[in-house]
Amino acid sequence: MTVREAAAVSEQRDALTELVQQYVGVGKRWSTRDFSEIAVDPKTKWTPSKSLVGKIIKGDGYAITPKLVSALAVGLGVPRDVVAAAAHFQVIGYAESELAVGAPATLIHRLDAPPGDAPKSRAVAERWDQEG
Repeated sequence: MTVREAAAVSEQRDALTELVQQYVGVGKRWSTRDFSEIAVDPKTKWTPSKSLVGKIIKGDGYAITPKLVSALAVGLGVPRDVVAAAAHFQVIGYAESELAVGAPATLIHRLDAPPGDAPKSRAVAERWDQEG
C-alpha cells in the first residue's frame, strides 16, 4: 500500500479530548477541579492540574503521556486501553480496518461519532446498533 492509499483509508480525530469532554466541564458530571482530584495515575500518584484538564476540554494543545492516559482512565472510569486508543487516535490515527475491533472499536462506540465527521467510524457504530 502506498502512503497515499494509507492516508485515504485512515482517520484521525481529537478522540481523547472528545472522551474527556463527555464527562468534564460546565454542566457535565465533573468540574475541572473535581476531575483533577479524582484522576490519579495509580502507579505514580500523579494527577493532572485543573489547568491541564481545562486545556484538554478546550481542545488546546497538551502533551499526551502514559501517566496522563492512566490518570484519565481512572478519573473517567474507563478501561485504560480505551483511553490509550483515544490518545492513539488523536495523535496518530487509525486505519479503517483497525477501527472495527478491540479498544478502538469500543472507543468509537463511546464517542458515538456525529454524522459527517467520521463516516467509516460511524458505519462501525451503526453496525453495532443493528446487531445489538
